[in-house]
Amino acid sequence: MNRKEIERLRRKFIFISMISILLVMLFIGGIINAVSVTASRSAIRYALEGIVQSGGVMQRNNSEDNGQPVSPSVIEAFSPNFRHNHFYLFHISNDGLALVASNTDDETERETVAEYAVTVSERARSFGRYGGYYYLKSSDGNGDPVLAMIDCTTELAASLRLAAVTVVTGAGALIITFILVLVLSGKMIRPEIENSNRQREFITNASHELKTPLAVIRANTELLEVTGGENEWTQSTLKQVDHMNGLIQNLVMIARAEEKESKTEMGEIDASRVIRETVSPYEASARQAEKLLKQDIEESVRLIGNESRLRQLTTILVDNAIKYCDNDGEITVLLSALRKGKSGLRLCVSNTFANGKDVDINRFFDRFYREDSSHNIDKGGYGIGLSMAESICKQAGGSIKAVWKDGVISFICQLP
Repeated sequence: MNRKEIERLRRKFIFISMISILLVMLFIGGIINAVSVTASRSAIRYALEGIVQSGGVMQRNNSEDNGQPVSPSVIEAFSPNFRHNHFYLFHISNDGLALVASNTDDETERETVAEYAVTVSERARSFGRYGGYYYLKSSDGNGDPVLAMIDCTTELAASLRLAAVTVVTGAGALIITFILVLVLSGKMIRPEIENSNRQREFITNASHELKTPLAVIRANTELLEVTGGENEWTQSTLKQVDHMNGLIQNLVMIARAEEKESKTEMGEIDASRVIRETVSPYEASARQAEKLLKQDIEESVRLIGNESRLRQLTTILVDNAIKYCDNDGEITVLLSALRKGKSGLRLCVSNTFANGKDVDINRFFDRFYREDSSHNIDKGGYGIGLSMAESICKQAGGSIKAVWKDGVISFICQLP
């Protein structure tokens, strides 16, 4: 992978990591707040039931029977015990509501709660919340309907406080985690980027170093042909030298294709003209191979990119289609705009390939992979052409895929 692909992989890793951490935080925070609210509501209902059963007397916690102040344990914190000073008990009759008991002498609060009581008495639910008060509609010891209400402002404030602390703490933890992941992932990919740079340098240097011995081998072989005449051994040697030279050139092209393009090389190009000019010379080669090459190129397709790279991409795909097309088969080149009226293209190069059903077409983009497992070089391939095409598409921010259907294999490129 080149630097750009490694950085793209890093961004995906950061995104997936942060989403995963966010989901875990939401789960933990949700569980904590849900348990807190459930425990609080259970305690409030327990208190309301106690008020109804006692006829308007707040039940005391057994842990306070000795009169000494105590601190609740962890288990007691989740038990249905509740202590509060402001509660009200109303008797419900056909004449309305009558206050039976209360533990506050604040007339203003009593009047407010009485108004609340009229509203909640008409509700269908027997237990719920209205403003800062919880209520319970039940029956007393004589079977008469009663309504108990209790001020839970403190408990509601505590729940809101817990939710706010959870959100703020979670957001802070998420920001800190993002910074750590960003910094650490940058350090982690640094060796990979250095390895990628060294690999490109090695390919370039090795290519230059190999050219000299290959040139010497060719010269010596040609000299042997001059002095001793041509034979199958010298011809085989020259053929292998040509094959090696072609392989070296392609490796250098791959290394260059993975390098970041200069901004000066980018510009608006007439993709229709470029692809038509690139495909037309191959019509003669197709006829010579007894294959039919057809073009269906939409006019005025524009692209912001590099013209030489587009020509190289088209050449690779058309050459590959002619080379591996079935005998007496057909090659089709389709070009259309990716979005009407905007820059971008969709290039599809297809050819008849009857044996493609049992072939793993996804491996066609692997370097040095050829469908012919014997790696016969009679067709002149190196197994890296489609890998180069994939690299060109990715470098331009596009994509390429292979599709086989009904005896036809298609290589579809989308460039923005």
